[in-house]
Parts: sequence; C-alpha cells; structure tokens
Amino acid sequence: MALEKVRAEMTQVVLTEAGAAQVSDGIVMKNGDKKAIDGLTIEAVPAYNIVGKRENGQPYHPKGAGNGYILTFGDKRVYVAGDTENIPEMKGFKNIDIAFLPMNLPYTMTPEMVADAAKMIQPKVLYPYHTGDTDIAKLTALMKDQKGIDVRIRKMQ
Repeated sequence: MALEKVRAEMTQVVLTEAGAAQVSDGIVMKNGDKKAIDGLTIEAVPAYNIVGKRENGQPYHPKGAGNGYILTFGDKRVYVAGDTENIPEMKGFKNIDIAFLPMNLPYTMTPEMVADAAKMIQPKVLYPYHTGDTDIAKLTALMKDQKGIDVRIRKMQ
C-alpha cells in the first residue's frame, strides 16, 4: 500500500471507519468530530454525493460515510473536501484560508458545483483537485468575476 511507503513511525493518520479497516493504528473520526492532534485542530466534516450515483441508484459516496477535514494551525484554516459535491453543510464553513475542492463528476463535482461551493465557503485560495478529465478552464471562467478568491491551478499527474 502506498501509505506504508511514506508513513514514518511517528506519523499520525486520521481516517474514517472504513479506512480503519485498511490502515492500522489510525485515528478514526466521524462527521462532527473535532480533535487536537500534534498542534493541529482537525474537524471531520461531511463529504457525500447528492447527484453522483451508481447504476443501482446509490450515491458514490453516501452521506455519513466519508469525511472532509478542516485543519486549523496558528491562524490558518485549510479545508480538504474529500470526495464530495457542493453540499449544504459548506455554508457553515467559516474563515477558510485555503480550500481544496474535488472536481470530477460523477464521483465529485462539476466545475459549476465547485464554483458554487467556493462561493459558499469564500476561501482566500482555491485549489481544484481530483480533476480527472474535467475541463479546468470552465472553473476558471466561472470564477473570473469572483472577488477575493484566488483560484490556483496545478498540473497534477
């Protein structure tokens, strides 16, 4: 497993219950949990699909199963969304400095959903990730008139 290759003896891994079945010695967090770990405050927030569904009608990521995380260190707050869409809970995420939002429907969000999520969260910096074959230019166009949010695109393989 890739995690075993980079994990050191002192590494703390935060994960969901499903992740705990695959990774030993992790810190399990559920939606709504908040913990202080090695100088970070970590909040587990909801991550789920509303639109993206499998052929059997079940969501790719059901509500309550996955987490996004808000990390607070010093005066900075970073939101790593996990596999999610633009869910209503995002309206309650305040004072986010940097947001990492996934953009790859049907599994996560379309560019329009990412733009909507960014407008709800109002981060200072937005990094789209998990983009697959999604046209990132669509997000850039949707966000061009949005004041106060710096959209940063990174080419990832």
